[in-house]
Amino acid sequence: MLGLQKAKNQWTQKSIDYAANQSYLDDLYSVYPVVHENVRKIDVSVMHRVERYFNERDNYNLISSLLELPLFPVKDSYIPYLRKSKDAIRRNPNIIKRICGDLYEMGYQELFKRCTEPKEANRQMGPMFRNWLKSGALGLTPVGENTFERTTCNAVLDGSDNSMMEFARRKFGYKREKGLDFIARYNGTYVIGEAKFISDFGGHQNDQFVDAIETIKAPLTRTDVVKVGIIDGVPYIRNTGKLFLNLLKTEYNIMSALVLREFLESL
Repeated sequence: MLGLQKAKNQWTQKSIDYAANQSYLDDLYSVYPVVHENVRKIDVSVMHRVERYFNERDNYNLISSLLELPLFPVKDSYIPYLRKSKDAIRRNPNIIKRICGDLYEMGYQELFKRCTEPKEANRQMGPMFRNWLKSGALGLTPVGENTFERTTCNAVLDGSDNSMMEFARRKFGYKREKGLDFIARYNGTYVIGEAKFISDFGGHQNDQFVDAIETIKAPLTRTDVVKVGIIDGVPYIRNTGKLFLNLLKTEYNIMSALVLREFLESL
């Protein structure tokens, strides 16, 4: 039975047990403190033009102005094409008329509301894991590259994903064209990996899991480096979906950030 199956990797199992038996989400909030902005910041001058062309029912200029904003107020499969080819607005009046019909029907207040919706929380997760590291949650204060290389003590490397990728290339022979979120040294062993917060099942979220696995699979030229996937979110929910079943089967070090300190201390 699924409920009795154990993960092949003990750290994956510890993460599953943590999610099932402890205040996982409450504790995870210290790593990923989701903060929603009240509104998305937009160019006020562009929005003034949008309001004018909306009231004048000027389809061409309305669409042209809205395409200057980062968020279009309706989801429509033709919008990406129009963003990349503004000339197409003139050549395709029926498509423009159809889209504008939806805009006029919703009214200007609703249009404004949709244009200023805050960014999705999961797109703001990137820096949060690194901020958590800087808080000393692992019992280590992240240090710059020079300090990290000059010493042999336990340490976490402080840097951007690209700078850590370049460091891993020079020191470990890392060849993947993908930045890293975590490089540490503990009891003489180096640990590198990516951090992911997977908020839902399917699509892009599943790709995030695969991406973390690919980083773990990437070959290195040194044997004193351990690769980890620091994954949090829905993957640890017991179910019959492909994501959880793959999690059970993998022998790679996939674990929650909440058990990362214990993992390091086991090295």
